Amino acid sequence: MKKNIRELDLNNLALEYKQPLFRAKQLYRWLWKKSIQSFNQITDIPNNFKEQLETGYCLSYTTIKNTILSNDGTIKFLFKLSDGLVCEGVLIPQEQRFTACISSQVGCSLSCQFCATGKMTRARNILASEIFDQVFLIMQECEKVYGKSLTNIVYMGMGEPFLNYQNVIKSIEYITNKEGLDFSKRRITLSTVGISKMIKKFAKEKTGVHLAISLHAACDKKRNQIMAINETNNLQLLEEALKYYYNKTQKKVTYEYVMLNEVNDSITDAKNLVKFSKIIPSKVNLIEFNLVDGINFKKSKSVRTQKFIQILKESGIIVNLRKSRGEDVGAACGQLAINKL
Repeated sequence: MKKNIRELDLNNLALEYKQPLFRAKQLYRWLWKKSIQSFNQITDIPNNFKEQLETGYCLSYTTIKNTILSNDGTIKFLFKLSDGLVCEGVLIPQEQRFTACISSQVGCSLSCQFCATGKMTRARNILASEIFDQVFLIMQECEKVYGKSLTNIVYMGMGEPFLNYQNVIKSIEYITNKEGLDFSKRRITLSTVGISKMIKKFAKEKTGVHLAISLHAACDKKRNQIMAINETNNLQLLEEALKYYYNKTQKKVTYEYVMLNEVNDSITDAKNLVKFSKIIPSKVNLIEFNLVDGINFKKSKSVRTQKFIQILKESGIIVNLRKSRGEDVGAACGQLAINKL
């Protein structure tokens, strides 16, 4: 069986075939900037080298199996991966902002109580090339449907990015490299439940992308109840990791906080969040809970949400309320679970 050239170190490949190292850069550009479908499309490498590549390697790409359009213009994608497994992605259109929400795992192993993906089992990690392809395909669809360029990328789809660390870091390199998509690092956000040791490792990478923490409760007792990860990775460990991250990067973080009615939306919860948000420079995105079959949580009532926001703002916290997008097609935050497609 031929190896997928898009998962190989191209420098090593060039050396193996006794090619000058600039051949690796040429190949990189064809694979990641132009996403060629055949080695015959390459015009600047010797024919004998092309023949060797054709004989020994294959070009494997993620494809769109299906799409569904929400009433609000959000597009949900079902992507078919190299082995036939599928994952989901989302294109979220706004006035001057077009955001791709991409997945890093098929399913998830973390079992957050409010999330549909957490009810799935994790089938496997998604390869770096497959993560890249999600972005590339959503970019094309954005241009085709809206006549606009993609402006933002968020690693907030299915799975926990830090449990697929190497592939995620490699995909960021392909997406941001000038010989790849040349996408701005400042417009990419990676979201994690807050795995402390991986936050420290990520701080050393200097990727330049933003970090978001799926917090959802700022006291251990409540966070334990809705996020199993907190039992082994509590808020004290998270605090230490975030301080380390800020000292290394000088970058503020974003806390994602889903508003669950009478679960994590009290005045005390707001005050706890204020305290945690002041550990390092940060901002807070409050997220409306989106209905999921078999999950009994409810969206916070407006009066509770507004009081919560008021407490944060009066304490000097930058806070935004993210409205649901694509809820009618199962494309909203917490709904991705290979359904309605």
